[in-house]
Amino acid sequence: MSGKRVFHLHLVSDATGETLNTVARAACAQYEDARPVEHVYALVRGPKQLERVLGEIEAAPGIVMFTMVNEELRDRLERRCRELQSPCISVLDPAMQALGQYLGKESSHKPGSQHIMDAEYFGRITALNFTMAHDDGQSGGDLNEADIILLGVSRTSKTPTCIYLANRGIKAANIPIVPGAMLPPDLETADHPLIVGLTTSPDRLVQIRKNRLLSLHEKADTDYVEPEVVAEEVAFARKLFARNGWPVIDVTRRSIEETAAAVLNLYNERQKTS
Repeated sequence: MSGKRVFHLHLVSDATGETLNTVARAACAQYEDARPVEHVYALVRGPKQLERVLGEIEAAPGIVMFTMVNEELRDRLERRCRELQSPCISVLDPAMQALGQYLGKESSHKPGSQHIMDAEYFGRITALNFTMAHDDGQSGGDLNEADIILLGVSRTSKTPTCIYLANRGIKAANIPIVPGAMLPPDLETADHPLIVGLTTSPDRLVQIRKNRLLSLHEKADTDYVEPEVVAEEVAFARKLFARNGWPVIDVTRRSIEETAAAVLNLYNERQKTS
């Protein structure tokens, strides 16, 4: 981290700030020699809240990024930033302007519109409940109700990938593959869900498992991290995937988001042909 330029990044939102944070981090990730000190302000919807934010910006000048639909608050923020000579960027304006021109309509100017508690919102809640109830091989005989089932040996990012998918409204279950252990009986008869195998390189898997044991203060001299045993596990899983004709995703160099995106691509392709 030494040698990196440190700068203050103020993220101001009239909603949860989720969209803003994602955009800001994606942009900052392109500058490896710089490190932002994030100041996050969510649900900024009134003058008093904004004044507090402006005081923070004045105390630690830097770049300001915002998502706000209230014109008065926007104007106040932009004016003060100009006075402080702090760059001030509305991250949604280009997309909103393009949409407005194309549709020939004005936006609703409602803060947090994407978080309205509609059918889609409750669908995500249902998906998350299903995913948590079907984590790590748990099954009440209803695996066929899943949209996606992920299989893989221990520490192939099955659970976090499923949770990510659930937040997209996908009912995802995951099942660990352990040589010698039986798979859930209802997996064999499940014809509705897309079944995907996750694999990784044995060397990488050994390192991940060792780190996991260290975090739990457990001994690292077990078969769980023995290179030959791990290689056999991975080979066993690959043979299982091939035997059943399940698509396989190698997660060795993928983030959770990238793995989920690859799974969703397979899922969307399947939906088109079904």
